[in-house]
Amino acid sequence: MGRFILSSIIIAFCARIYPVRALDNGLALTPTMGWLHWERFTCNTDCDADPQNCISEKLYMEMADMMVKDGWKDVGYEYVCIDDCWPSVNRDAQGRLQADPKRFPGGIKKLADYIHSKGLKLGIYADVGTLTCAGYPGSFGHYETDAATFAEWGVDLLKFDGCYMPQWTLLAEGYINMSLALNKTGKSILYSCEWPLYEWQHQQPNYTAIQQTCNHWRNYADVFDSWSSITGILDWTGDHQDLLVPVAGPGGWNDPDMLVIGNFGLSWDQQVTQMSLWAIMAAPLLMSNDLRDIDPRSRALLQNLHLIAINQDPLGKQGYRVAKVNGFEVWERPLSGGKLAVAVVNRQELGGPRRFPLLLATLISWKSCCPQCNITQVTPQYQELGVQSLFTKAAIPINPTGTVMLIISPAVSPEKCKPLSRMQAKKWLHYLSKEEALDTVPTMWVKELLYQNQKRERVSL
Repeated sequence: MGRFILSSIIIAFCARIYPVRALDNGLALTPTMGWLHWERFTCNTDCDADPQNCISEKLYMEMADMMVKDGWKDVGYEYVCIDDCWPSVNRDAQGRLQADPKRFPGGIKKLADYIHSKGLKLGIYADVGTLTCAGYPGSFGHYETDAATFAEWGVDLLKFDGCYMPQWTLLAEGYINMSLALNKTGKSILYSCEWPLYEWQHQQPNYTAIQQTCNHWRNYADVFDSWSSITGILDWTGDHQDLLVPVAGPGGWNDPDMLVIGNFGLSWDQQVTQMSLWAIMAAPLLMSNDLRDIDPRSRALLQNLHLIAINQDPLGKQGYRVAKVNGFEVWERPLSGGKLAVAVVNRQELGGPRRFPLLLATLISWKSCCPQCNITQVTPQYQELGVQSLFTKAAIPINPTGTVMLIISPAVSPEKCKPLSRMQAKKWLHYLSKEEALDTVPTMWVKELLYQNQKRERVSL
């Protein structure tokens, strides 16, 4: 018991003191964009039977080639990231990690040089514990050695997993120590942590310490190539957003895990939903798919410049779920220039398209419209909807499991805007709740949206 108490005191001290100087790399000022092998290629190490898809230097070189050839680099995807199963099962004679000699005959330094020659960056995987999740050597007890090795190889990003930690109470110390070790190398290496994912199993993580230690951090279970996996991530994020949203911003982001667009498990509408909501959540855009064989429609979605602009918006604010009503969800994200991104998701999984009211007065940030806004629909197809008032009676059809993304821009410059008075706002909202004001959508939906709007205390009347 005494040993446990002493350990807890040390961890608390690290969480309070070390993070102030732990992260000092100037990276991830907007969410990271790139490609990561895990969800699509997992731990396939059988290069004799499956040379095209095994974890080898060939796979990453070919992905780098495709990122340049097919325009991924041009729209912002820049990291080619190795996940688990790349190392040899043993460290070398000097105690350093080494790549599997058969699958990486040139070593990681050669691979990094190749990736850099394409104008891209290389990410690598390691683990805070004694072993990686797949059973390869972990970094526990070797943090400075491994950080120096990665820097010497020219690695640009480290994904640091959390398996096989001797005691979960050592997680914070381990992640902080690796952050310090990376800084000590003198090379800027983006630091992707899984600290909160593993700590949630025992207690609520200290997100202030995490934000001061990592460039982005995984919170929830691994993504799978399925709609239930995507909705599980969205539900968990929305349910914990009051804890997550305040800590996200330039230099540090909540990571809901990989984009699985272009694989096998998601319908077209579900792919649109994942891309749209990852943009709203200011999430790292790390694809896990086969860029050598991706259908044009999925490629166009992943390269959609409007969605990427939302994700990369320099204001750096994470979006949040503002309402759930009748099988719909509404998510908002404040953008630079006084704009607002709004994603409306149809969570029903039966029937056909359902119509959602385009009523700006039901949005949390409705007062920014003052009282008109210009509306642009980004997904599922781009179209200018023009200037709309707070009480436009239009409704937007949304397919089951699909999402409509809107950009709402003030119709007049902020300095010319005269906000509604308290009395006017009450009068307009009373008008909105009346049956005769709405002849295109059920009034009960609007009343529920308004109730949730005011319940969250984001509108002061």
